[in-house]
Order: sequence, then C-alpha cells, then structure tokens
Amino acid sequence: MSPQEFADRQRQLADLYAAFNGRDIPALLASMASNVLWPNGWEGGTVRGHDQVRDYWTRQWAQIEPTVVPTGFSAESDDHIAVRVHQVVRDSAGTIVAERAVTHVYRFVDDLVAEMEIRD
Repeated sequence: MSPQEFADRQRQLADLYAAFNGRDIPALLASMASNVLWPNGWEGGTVRGHDQVRDYWTRQWAQIEPTVVPTGFSAESDDHIAVRVHQVVRDSAGTIVAERAVTHVYRFVDDLVAEMEIRD
C-alpha cells in the first residue's frame, strides 16, 4: 500500500469512527461493501450485509452507548488496516460499564470496508 493509499484509508476510517460515535448509520453503510462481514461485539458472532449491520447497531444503541476513538493506525497488508482504539461503553444511565483498548482490523475491497475483526 502506498503512503497516499494509507493516508486515504486512515482518513476514511477516522470518518467511519466519527459517524459511529454520531450514530450516523447511512454514512457508515456508505463506506461498506453491500455484503460486509461485521463482528457482533455485543451479542457475539457476526452479521453480514447492510441490513444486518443496521439492525445490529439499532439494537445495540437502544441498550448501550459505546464510544470508540482511534488512537493509532497501521498497515498490515495491501488491503488490511489495523486501528488501535479506546473504547468506552456506558449503560442507558450514563454509567461506564466497560473501558478498554482494542484493535480493529479492516479489510478493504475497492475502497470499501469488506470486513472488520476485533482483536483484544
């Protein structure tokens, strides 16, 4: 991956996190392949495609308030970017129920997120 491609992907992912924290599902889905494979970090397993991702986030955000802030980016291969994040999860009353650093790894196809993996 060229330095320019890495910079473009880093900006795209920063925008994705801003959209997630802003609960902007249309903006999030616009950056994803139609058959995206996404981890269900809240209930377990994975979801596939825009409809399942939308349903997952809608359920999740009705119960908890996660905020995820990127703290570092690294290229793992030509189509994989790892993002170190600081994650804070609050319950509906605003109490912090979880706070930790994790790594999200994204696979891109044609400038769209095709898959995301969560690594502890």
